[in-house]
Amino acid sequence: MTARLTGDETALWDAAARVLDANWTGTATVPSPGLYPHQWSWDSAFVTMGLARHRRDRAERELISLFRGQWADGLVPHIVFNTTLARHGYFPGPDLWRTDRHPAAPHAVHTSGLTQPPLQALAALRLHECASPSEAERSRNFLARLYPKLVAQHRYLAQCRDMDSSGLVAICHPWESGLDNSPAWDRPLGALELPPAVYAPQHRSNSLPTGEDYDRYVWLVTLLREADYRADYMRDAHPFAVEDPLVNATYLASTHALAELAEILGRDPVPHRERAQLIHKALLDRLWDYETGCFRARDLRDDRLLPVLSVAGFAPFLDPELPAPILHSLADLLLSARFAGAAGYPVPSCDIQATAFDRAGYWRGPTWINTNWLLWHGARGHGLSVVADLLYGSTLRLVRQSGFREYFDPFDGTGRGSHDYSWTAALVLDLLGARRAPRAA
Repeated sequence: MTARLTGDETALWDAAARVLDANWTGTATVPSPGLYPHQWSWDSAFVTMGLARHRRDRAERELISLFRGQWADGLVPHIVFNTTLARHGYFPGPDLWRTDRHPAAPHAVHTSGLTQPPLQALAALRLHECASPSEAERSRNFLARLYPKLVAQHRYLAQCRDMDSSGLVAICHPWESGLDNSPAWDRPLGALELPPAVYAPQHRSNSLPTGEDYDRYVWLVTLLREADYRADYMRDAHPFAVEDPLVNATYLASTHALAELAEILGRDPVPHRERAQLIHKALLDRLWDYETGCFRARDLRDDRLLPVLSVAGFAPFLDPELPAPILHSLADLLLSARFAGAAGYPVPSCDIQATAFDRAGYWRGPTWINTNWLLWHGARGHGLSVVADLLYGSTLRLVRQSGFREYFDPFDGTGRGSHDYSWTAALVLDLLGARRAPRAA
């Protein structure tokens, strides 16, 4: 028998499902109505996990829609644009990226030229795990269709973004981290010397409170575009190159997922397991900081760990082989007054004691449901029940209090940003359904 949802949880489930239904376009799910009108890569991965428990058919279409935008070299872009909308209805739109001129970009759809945390293989695995016995064959057929695209995505990361052959991948823009304006990026962004021209004088994103750094973001895109998004340029000359713990933890989790998918499909899992071991070792060797007891991003341009501790530093909970001393050190810091211990609604996205902390500042302090979910998933896998139960309870409490908001005040739980946010709704469904989901063979 499986546990039944309580009446209160049933109401929450129904409300979350309505959000996803309302944000469904027919081919994919927008992050929120009006504010984010296109398809974002890691948003879609989180949405898939919720749709797996609500509308499996839509979950499959969500991933297929995203991979329509995959480039010939394997890159999965962080935005797949809805071409039925006004071309200038969202900035940065296709005119900034100009990827339609790139020979590797798809011809039938406009995309960005960046990528995002590679969660898609993990999402595909969890979609399969949610299949009922009667859906198992269909699920394996879908995985067989998707698997080569996932392999190509990971091949791109290994070949084009492992810039120092360490096993870790590097991001070339803060937008690739998913934590767009995190204080972790303040030092490398501050080191950039902008040319006299202002790159986005008439445009400010209608969604991102990124403030004075926005011209730097646009300038970095312009540099990448003018270099044709070449891997050698990113490795040798691009001024922003950072190995981020969250990006690499999701890369590791999805690499493990690829190995499991390979076994399900009768393919060879060994290359994926070997890659996972390489990523695991590099995470410990390059990003673990014994002094702070946390993982920190490494700036490849000066080969130094970046000083600000953020929620990204806990993402290596996703590593199933994380050594016990490091695991416990991470848990202690997470529960300390620098993070969850001082927040009524954890986990804040930045160290509360950091001078850059801003409780209302997008990724500079607020609590986000997706990062809570990542930490919950990782802690649960390690049997850290205190951490997992805290994250489960506080995440549902946020939504019950303030609705399906984009992000939340970590002290009083006030909802901020967009309303009816898709990944918030989707991950509530996944949390509620986690204890009762059947597993496909």
